[in-house]
Amino acid sequence: MNTQIQPDPSAIGGVPKAPLAFLPGPAKLFATRAERFDFLADHGGNVAPYLRFLGALTAVQARLAGELPAADSLPADRIETARAHRMPPIDRAEMATDAGLYATLDRFLDLAAQIEMPEPARIALQAVKAAPIADRHWLLENVLADRIPDDSAAAHLFVAAAVQLHLSRIAATLPADKLVPIRTGICPSCGGRPATSSVVGIGALDGARYAACSCCTTQWNEVRLTCLCCGSTKGISYRSVETIEATVRAEVCSECDHWVKVLYQNKNHSLEPIADDVASLGLDLMMKDTDKTRGGFNPFLTGY
Repeated sequence: MNTQIQPDPSAIGGVPKAPLAFLPGPAKLFATRAERFDFLADHGGNVAPYLRFLGALTAVQARLAGELPAADSLPADRIETARAHRMPPIDRAEMATDAGLYATLDRFLDLAAQIEMPEPARIALQAVKAAPIADRHWLLENVLADRIPDDSAAAHLFVAAAVQLHLSRIAATLPADKLVPIRTGICPSCGGRPATSSVVGIGALDGARYAACSCCTTQWNEVRLTCLCCGSTKGISYRSVETIEATVRAEVCSECDHWVKVLYQNKNHSLEPIADDVASLGLDLMMKDTDKTRGGFNPFLTGY
């Protein structure tokens, strides 16, 4: 059943001034995400095997986040220049040739090869491991540009997981007070698109909304009842599967015909921006039957 929920205009006010961004703590973030994937797999029905696989893959991210040498901080002058020009300090295009990212990818692929996975995934993993530098560069460029071809989703999935690990470790070194808003729906750390957004339930910030970067895992504050794809505050509505009490909903914009999931962590503190995005695949399938296009970018959902 498709349940349409009208927006609550009172959500615009009543929230104190929120910090612009929460930077990741990679080891804890990925460990928590892996645990959430495993929990969701226990209750995931047909999608349970995929959730279990992603849980194991995320556990590799968590392990490497604790084992790899500390990431180098970006130069202070670069951060100041980015701030002055209202740009993200992490240059994602530049990352496609970053030696540290290639080293992280190699280490990640080696450990990922040790986990259980479906045979098509293992074939894709071996193809990435054997890929020449030009092909790896192409894969990295696609992930860093938030574009993944449906016909090579499996190969890109492994590369995307390594990119998440590498960029989250760099984002963790940024001074949060030096970040500036770029524009609606754009990560202030790396310029990435959000996978989802969450209405949080954190003390005085209860009711504030934070978008979650699909690439560097930074979470940044966004005004509620605002489309994260075009910035419009007009024609916003909400849809969910079966119940108006759903804690994962599609925020739909009639101005640009895109939608992004909203997770209500203030009602369920266990919700995780990436894991619960995948676990709520039924909402994606429901929205596929509409004329709206998914605006949230999650490399783990490419092809769905």
